[in-house]
Amino acid sequence: MARQSPQRPDADEPGAQHDDSGDAAPAGNADRSLWEDVRIDPVEIALPSGVGVTLRAYRPANEVTPTDIGEREEDDPFAAKSRQALPDEDEDEENVVILDEEFLAAAAEDDAERDAQRGRPAGDDDADTEAAEQADAATEEVPVFLTHKGRLLLFKSPESLASFVRSGAPHDMTQLDTWNDLVERIQPDDVAPTDEDSYELDLVVENLRGGHDTWDATLLIEAGEVARDLAYALRLPSVLDMLSAGSSLDDLDEALRSTVDGGIGGFMGRRRLKKIGAQTASLGWRTIIGKISAAVDWRD
Repeated sequence: MARQSPQRPDADEPGAQHDDSGDAAPAGNADRSLWEDVRIDPVEIALPSGVGVTLRAYRPANEVTPTDIGEREEDDPFAAKSRQALPDEDEDEENVVILDEEFLAAAAEDDAERDAQRGRPAGDDDADTEAAEQADAATEEVPVFLTHKGRLLLFKSPESLASFVRSGAPHDMTQLDTWNDLVERIQPDDVAPTDEDSYELDLVVENLRGGHDTWDATLLIEAGEVARDLAYALRLPSVLDMLSAGSSLDDLDEALRSTVDGGIGGFMGRRRLKKIGAQTASLGWRTIIGKISAAVDWRD
């Protein structure tokens, strides 16, 4: 993955400890020992259709099996053309992938370069490099969500999530080595996502429509992080393409990060933001959120 989601709080940090004075600890200091032990986190996601909680973990790619999207294929208008990531003329506006000319040119360049490389005999150095890249890809940590048959299981309450975990119902997280420990220990009170694990995707499009001066950098950066994670875990290649390096939405993300960093980089980032079309950005994000929403299985 290009970027990792925000770091989780460390139990050894002062702010992560319980208040032993007898008074209830502030929400930000809630007991995180269960989640640290199982290396899984509760996540809150707000979508236009509602707010729900689910689970997310990060594991080496060679330790997890991707979710099965076989039953979702027929419902996915992008499944047959995900490699091209080009809009079909018959699709309505909700399903159009927004790709700018620069992205298409960059993609064509990459394809040409790969074709040229395939036409050359690979030397020992090339073979060693390829083997090293494959090894790195196998051990790179990738996101795993509480999914089943290509859909994100999103729960409307901590109680329903905890009940589902204990139920033994099928889903993709049963493959995790710490899952049985979570099943034995989880209680509804444990399902309390931190601020870093709470995402407001329902606010993104409206914020972008407000124009450059109103764009919320934190909101948009965090939305990009969780959207990339979800697109990977749910196997939504069209969304990954829209957020990939060289796309207009990735340019937006990079410029926003520069403004947060401040200094000369922040000044340049603000200049770059003014060159990004608000309409293109909002339409692109509307498509992304629509694609993610279509892959959600709401549970009471």
